[in-house]
Amino acid sequence: MRSLLVCTGLLFCLFASAQKKENLFNGKDLTGWTIHGTEKWYASNGELICESGPDKQYGYLSTNKDYKNFILTLEFKQEANGNSGVFFRSHIPEGVTISGWQAEVAPAGHHTGGIYESYGRGWLVQPKAEDEQYLKQGGWNTYKIKVNGDEVTTWLNGHQMCYIKDAKIGEGNGFIALQIHEGGGIKVRWRNIEVEELK
Repeated sequence: MRSLLVCTGLLFCLFASAQKKENLFNGKDLTGWTIHGTEKWYASNGELICESGPDKQYGYLSTNKDYKNFILTLEFKQEANGNSGVFFRSHIPEGVTISGWQAEVAPAGHHTGGIYESYGRGWLVQPKAEDEQYLKQGGWNTYKIKVNGDEVTTWLNGHQMCYIKDAKIGEGNGFIALQIHEGGGIKVRWRNIEVEELK
């Protein structure tokens, strides 16, 4: 009987843990997201795709829900320029000017995994030069971002890229957003976007 109770308890814990993960992209449309700007965001073949539009400006796709402490995992594949990013604890008070922090997604040698403060202090931390090799340019990459209190850690394809402990980040709050950089000629594919909220 005791073994049965232990097994039942373990199964309950595993089930409860699995329930914490939320699929942010349903693979079919942009339900649960809001587009900011005139750049292109659409779903195709189970992928979420962003492309430069005719205005060649910054664009964002934000979650309709705010997330404070969480682990976000996703896959991305860069085509053409591929300059993008994942914003966290962010908001857009007016227009398409975003306020918050970005975990960089960029072409090789341009600091994917680094943390950037938009319209603020700029780069807060960049990956070491030797860590830039972990980006699979033109292939699918697995990105993991942990935001908890005043600490942020990023991993790319299983390798830790950056860690920062920052009081200002700790005070932040807001949505998660995907970015498309200005300049035109950019295309990025995303899939398997999951978030696990932390207490």
